[in-house]
Amino acid sequence: MIHDKKLNSILEAETKRQREGLELIPSENYVSKDVLEALGSIFTNKYSEGYPGRRYYGGQENTDQIETIAIDRAKQLFGSDHANVQSHSGAPANIAVYQAWLNPGDTIMAMRLDHGGHLTHGAPVTSSAKLYNFVRYGVKDVETGEIDYDEMREVALKEKPKILLAGFSGYPRSLDYAKFAAIGNEVGAVLMADMAHIAGLIAGKVLPNPFDFGFQIITSTTHKTLRGPRGGLILSNGTVGNPLKAPEKTVENLPTLIDREVFPGFQGGPHMNNVLAKAVAFGEALEPSFHDYALQILKNSKQLADELMKVGFKLVTNGTDNHMIMIDMPKSFDINGRETQDLLDRVGLTGNCNAIPDDPLPPFRPSGFRLGTPAMTTRGLKEKDMVFVAEQMVKTIKSRQDESVLDKIKSEIAVFASQFPLPSDI
Repeated sequence: MIHDKKLNSILEAETKRQREGLELIPSENYVSKDVLEALGSIFTNKYSEGYPGRRYYGGQENTDQIETIAIDRAKQLFGSDHANVQSHSGAPANIAVYQAWLNPGDTIMAMRLDHGGHLTHGAPVTSSAKLYNFVRYGVKDVETGEIDYDEMREVALKEKPKILLAGFSGYPRSLDYAKFAAIGNEVGAVLMADMAHIAGLIAGKVLPNPFDFGFQIITSTTHKTLRGPRGGLILSNGTVGNPLKAPEKTVENLPTLIDREVFPGFQGGPHMNNVLAKAVAFGEALEPSFHDYALQILKNSKQLADELMKVGFKLVTNGTDNHMIMIDMPKSFDINGRETQDLLDRVGLTGNCNAIPDDPLPPFRPSGFRLGTPAMTTRGLKEKDMVFVAEQMVKTIKSRQDESVLDKIKSEIAVFASQFPLPSDI
């Protein structure tokens, strides 16, 4: 409870919204009580510029322990030599890597934005696109989602990127890390994976780990499938040195180069309450039960994809290999993605509009609608419950002109959702 009545009423309204609705956004999740406790802990008060054993302020005996535990757990989860747990989010994590390895004007090869790439993979509106030269790879066949690796190799041989980036924000299939590695090694590029969306699935060992294919760097958020606080994470292989001393720019020194770019290069002191929450979440992900959770995400996602296709939705790539589903809405029910988002939000089904490959519509009114199963899985929904979700989605869209029917659907969803408590309510 917040004693400010105006703010507390908004807090209560958001709690009600989350309890009575179903979260379909694939980049959102629910954290445990312990993660919430950490975020609201007394570590909020502490300023901790620097790294464990090398801080600029005093009183760091406890913060050093917390950050060291978070680092060690992240390394254990993903099998890396080093982890930087200070990044405030996924976008700053990506930018810190670019700055650590590149000079302005250098080339990065990343997925086309309209084929599923993230904003930080070179969207013209971002600062990174103004600093670096981005070249693209994309999907060869939208019906299968197959990446055009032959074209990727041709472009890489011509452009000689210094970073080959494997990662996505709106791509429902798997990437072939071995092919990325072969191309990257051929052209001498550093291999970087942005696993923000699938970090929990990699940690849970239900999807491949890029480090097993020779990647040097992995960036991620710590929310989404990893089910931690909102924050960033950078994992790297190489020699860990003193971040206060400028090392030579070599692949072996990537951990130290990255540390120096996170702080003091790009951001100030870490948010130690968030670092504590990351340590808690990493510990939860190391539990054997997390594998079962990650596996259930995939089961639910595949089931939901099947159910959606049964009731008339046209899916981009005709299915999914991960937690994410992309719908081509104009081909499904003659409605665009933005209209779908607003409509489903009206009844308590929260997803998000998204561009699809070769989208004829603009980014703020795209054709696609993106949804996923991490948050629903956290609340305990199983395969059989995906039938209800798909049915409510199609019923809502077909009844979009009838407010009374939409009110009834909203009530039905609220009753259904109330069977599955939030982790903070347990």
